[in-house]
Amino acid sequence: MEKNKSRYRWFIVTMLFIAMVINYMDRAALSVAMPFITKSFELTPAEKGLVFSGFFVGYAAFNFIGGYLADKYGPKRVFLYAMCIWSGLCAMTAMAYSFWTLLIVRALFGVGEGPVPTTANKVVNNWFPIRERARAVGINQAGGPLGGALAGPVIGFLAISLGWQWSFVIVGAIGVLWAVAWKFIATDNPADHPKVSAEELADIQAGREVTANVDDQPANKPSLLSVLLRPSVLCTGFSLFCYNYTLYFFMTWFPSYLIDTKGVSLQQMSWISAFPWLVGACGMAAGGFLIDRIYQKTGRQLFSRKIVLVTCLTVAALCIAMSGRAESIELVVVFMSVAIGFLMLTASAYWALIQDTVPGYYVGTAGGLMHGMGNCAGLFAPTLTGLIIQATGTYSAAFVVTGVLGVCGALAVGLFVREQHENRDRPSVSTC
Repeated sequence: MEKNKSRYRWFIVTMLFIAMVINYMDRAALSVAMPFITKSFELTPAEKGLVFSGFFVGYAAFNFIGGYLADKYGPKRVFLYAMCIWSGLCAMTAMAYSFWTLLIVRALFGVGEGPVPTTANKVVNNWFPIRERARAVGINQAGGPLGGALAGPVIGFLAISLGWQWSFVIVGAIGVLWAVAWKFIATDNPADHPKVSAEELADIQAGREVTANVDDQPANKPSLLSVLLRPSVLCTGFSLFCYNYTLYFFMTWFPSYLIDTKGVSLQQMSWISAFPWLVGACGMAAGGFLIDRIYQKTGRQLFSRKIVLVTCLTVAALCIAMSGRAESIELVVVFMSVAIGFLMLTASAYWALIQDTVPGYYVGTAGGLMHGMGNCAGLFAPTLTGLIIQATGTYSAAFVVTGVLGVCGALAVGLFVREQHENRDRPSVSTC
């Protein structure tokens, strides 16, 4: 089976990778354009924090809703609608004319983006054999930090050349073009796609019973509520909250930090802020391969996820704390780049853990709950950081809070995530 010529599933994951590039370009565009927007609307630090957090009001809620819809109606349709909605609202950011209109548009924008990561994970679950899932998730998710890296120079150039409004219109149009391609390229399941050979399909389905959607459940299934309340699901969600607090602190405030405390110009910021994202993209892609490699060597599926997550999240937390105390721009960028690189190494582990610890027909919903819990960090990190900066006049305490939460997230997974033996969508493996 390993010598199959048909590998259409890797084309599907390439489409997911491109979608994540667009996703993070759209999302990071606001932080890059914020210095321009701040001048236009005369925003205070607290107001900027609220605008950053406004995105996550809709985003966190629709992480769960989108995951449920992907289980119920299939990931292709949910992904298509979500891409169109978020791209349209990204373009509508150009129509904002005050703090309140910007806040409303960002909240609605979050609704459109909310289903995307969970739905992508559902696509991977449907399209990939167990042995390749972590690397497929890693490749898919690597598009995120690459999009964040591109956002700095691309959005910065567009904002300086054409005005910040046009930068949102252009990246929104790119998303619509992707959605058109997805409509004609993808199917919910590989069995329904004419370009998937019988050999590839057998390879994908080997070692699991195909129950891809919620309507295809066995008679003796566990209840959805019992699955969602498992300690492994809840602790993974809490750890993802800590992960995302770090990510959103970096995504929303790092450009402003460079300008406010290090005297970096707008043009320099557009390029300097891209370096940590580029390192993160490498970490995101490598994380999945590292996890799969450890699994192949040890035969311990859950262990391979946990060892990468706990180790790398701890290193990222320590580097975040140190970057807040660095004096030179060079040291700040080095510490932050290492932090984001190790942070992104853990990303694949979260999605792989959910696929390991819940039945396949609940992957979308459970992943949505985990992701929704994690993205509640978006409601707190930008606003709390803004309040800390406004109260103390410095960024130092905000860096310390972020580092402490990263360590807490690593401990939660290390101590409380355990194997669920009734999960039937994978072979029996040793427990961690």
